[in-house]
Amino acid sequence: MQVLRAADYRRMPWKNGGGETAEIAVHPPAAGLDGFGWRVSMATVASGGPFSSFPGIDRTLCVLTGAGLRLDIEGSAPILLDAQSNPCSFPADVATSASLIEGMITDLNVMTRRGIFTHSVERLVGPCSVPPKEDVRMLLCRTGRLKVSTGGDILVLHPLDALLAEARDVLDTAEGADFFLIRIRKVAPHFV
Repeated sequence: MQVLRAADYRRMPWKNGGGETAEIAVHPPAAGLDGFGWRVSMATVASGGPFSSFPGIDRTLCVLTGAGLRLDIEGSAPILLDAQSNPCSFPADVATSASLIEGMITDLNVMTRRGIFTHSVERLVGPCSVPPKEDVRMLLCRTGRLKVSTGGDILVLHPLDALLAEARDVLDTAEGADFFLIRIRKVAPHFV
């Protein structure tokens, strides 16, 4: 089990140079933008524009803070996303652009290499139990204080902190927080 504090996330420029991202976790560790199997990050978006293309990657986007954005994905109707919306999944190699509804936002990005990993992202509020099903499970606190117990230990996550759990850990959360549950599963055994 690894607690990841928002203040410690690695900062780096977007692939297209249009902004900055905070990398929460990546696999393999220290993988670059072209070599990851999976990646979880946050970005502050100050203006609209095209998304970076990631060939062979599936992506899920969620709004963490701000009024939201309008997402235009080639071949689909426009999608409005705000902090109350369900996560939006789409191929990261399809032409995509966004326009802000009203001012800057912070978003959550989960990306997995197609055919090697799959992922799901769920927005939850209040207490729940997360059984050890997937290879990787991550909890990301959006608002409030997220108390997580596993065995006899209790961990507290503050807004934008994350918890990366091993496959065997059962996670029980307490009331008082709005958070995301990210599940990542390896489907190609040959990938490290």
